[in-house]
Amino acid sequence: METPRLAELPPSQDAWIDIDTQQQRLRYWQGKEVSYECDVSTGAAGVGQQEGSGQTPLGWHYVRASIGKGLPDNAVFRGRRWTGEVFSPQLAVNFPKRDWILTRILWLCGLERGINRGGDVDSQRRYIYLHGTPENQPMGVAASHGCIRLRNHDLHYLFDHAKPGTPVWLH
Repeated sequence: METPRLAELPPSQDAWIDIDTQQQRLRYWQGKEVSYECDVSTGAAGVGQQEGSGQTPLGWHYVRASIGKGLPDNAVFRGRRWTGEVFSPQLAVNFPKRDWILTRILWLCGLERGINRGGDVDSQRRYIYLHGTPENQPMGVAASHGCIRLRNHDLHYLFDHAKPGTPVWLH
């Protein structure tokens, strides 16, 4: 899939993802029809573009990469690589401050220069992902470190349908 152009967004026929940070809701669109929706958890620090802010960036993005195909549910990622661990309550006790990135990663890249692309507002260099989280973490409330957290079953659906190049609108 080609990288989308801003003038062509949202697509009238192709797939795209809409993430509403106020509603903490994700909608997967196929053209003008919503074909899937779920609760998410965005940044506890709110929305914003600045590197190091812990905020979820706004604007048009696209899925740059899909990471984790074939790995088990709750596979633990560090630096976008599987550690070989599978999340468990004991791991949570051993590493109480870790921001758990689990199961799969959909890595986002900004499309808007100066807003979410380039300089100190670059979503890709900020490592903004859609990713799994432990089951005990809340959905429908802002609680992440800036990424978009999802339940495993929701993440599996998106991983299978939102291929690299899929546009993502964060607002």
